[in-house]
Amino acid sequence: MQLHTHTWGDGDRIALLIHGIMADHRTWRRVGPALADKGYKVIAVDLRGHGASERGEYSAEGFADDVVDTLPAGAELAVGHSLGGLTLSLAVERLRPQRAVYSDPAWHLAVTDEGFGPELFAQFKAAPRERIAAMNPRWDEEDIDIELETLRVWDEASALGLAALSGVDLLPDKPVVPSLVQLADPSFLIDAARAAVLEERGFEVRTVAGAGHTIHRDDFDAFMTSLDGWI
Repeated sequence: MQLHTHTWGDGDRIALLIHGIMADHRTWRRVGPALADKGYKVIAVDLRGHGASERGEYSAEGFADDVVDTLPAGAELAVGHSLGGLTLSLAVERLRPQRAVYSDPAWHLAVTDEGFGPELFAQFKAAPRERIAAMNPRWDEEDIDIELETLRVWDEASALGLAALSGVDLLPDKPVVPSLVQLADPSFLIDAARAAVLEERGFEVRTVAGAGHTIHRDDFDAFMTSLDGWI
């Protein structure tokens, strides 16, 4: 499937951005222009079932296949957030970017007392503005506006397609390319023990102090700073 994409800049270097569940390319509204200012042509996708991309059957492997079919191989940089991080890790051998950044990647989908994460995500489609604002107190009003709109156009069945991954260890065995894992503080996906395993396997791990799961929206400046040496 050819995914809908949005591009910032026309630099000589290429950066790829892959969003998380429920979002689309608009989640990168500040990151895209910032990378363009650094000389990148920035290409952000809407994953299947998100934004302006088509709907269909959903699986982690399918998300990765779509990205490979849509984005150019050999980019200088690829960044994936949450589900986008999982997608990037499943596509990285074929995309072969020079550097990969996994921002709070969805490499462990746990079952909680409230139920399985993807099922709760699907229910979140109807979340009112007040709930989104309460859950993300550091977001700008524009990010809340964007979240409401991306939820409106999102196919919540895309979350249910991840149910088979419940409790599965999705940590990559090794970095295929030089790779940074950027973590929230705390991360509900990658705990300290898993972070230590990733470091042992050759990943660089950096925690962004005080940031929530969507680091680039919670603290954009700290998000960019944490990428020093990688962009």
